[in-house]
Amino acid sequence: MKTLGLIGGMSWESTVTYYRIINQTIGAKLGGLHSARLILYSVEFSEIEAMQARGEWAESGEILADAAAKLEAAGADYLLVCTNTMHKVAPQICRRIRIPLLHIAEMTAEALQEAGVDSVGLLGTRYTMTQNFYKEKLEQRGISVLIPEDPEIDEVNRIIFQELCMGKILPQSRAFFVRIIEDLAKKGARGVILGCTEIGLLIRREHTSVALFDTTKIHAERAALLAIREDLTEGDSE
Repeated sequence: MKTLGLIGGMSWESTVTYYRIINQTIGAKLGGLHSARLILYSVEFSEIEAMQARGEWAESGEILADAAAKLEAAGADYLLVCTNTMHKVAPQICRRIRIPLLHIAEMTAEALQEAGVDSVGLLGTRYTMTQNFYKEKLEQRGISVLIPEDPEIDEVNRIIFQELCMGKILPQSRAFFVRIIEDLAKKGARGVILGCTEIGLLIRREHTSVALFDTTKIHAERAALLAIREDLTEGDSE
């Protein structure tokens, strides 16, 4: 089994979900008492968020790149950054390590292609929805991306940082997200990406008939399966 290196804490609420899904996936595949080999480096999110707000992406990227190098030195075989937004600095991280970075947007694009979805709505932080670092990974695969209008972007961003990252799950915020999701579907989206690792704490499949692609679940499950790929191959051949 390969060792997964996780850069978490952005926020710790969603990092807990990563830990659970990775271990559940490996346990379901291998059975018994099997669990993940992983190393977690949890950053101080207040520091990262303040840098995001000031546009200090290179500085925050250096923090994550340093964390990545420490995870590699500790024995990680693969790296996961447990957040969508900070994949903006993925190139900066990759320059500091030799192990593969499992990019959340690339894995999400794979899931969309497997589902036959070529037009998708994207919800996430303001940075993820409005900047190109994330959307371009989808568009390179021929997937068109729809985002909400500016006032809705502001409210989605507020709910993420002021509620979900602090563990607040409010019914009125869920109703707002469901409305946005269904509006995106009416505009032509064949599915909607929950493109912030905390959104899955608020919105689940039972809340809407629109196809949802939860990036936390996609990222964690696919990383877990990659970590045990050799074990699964051996099992299939017996």
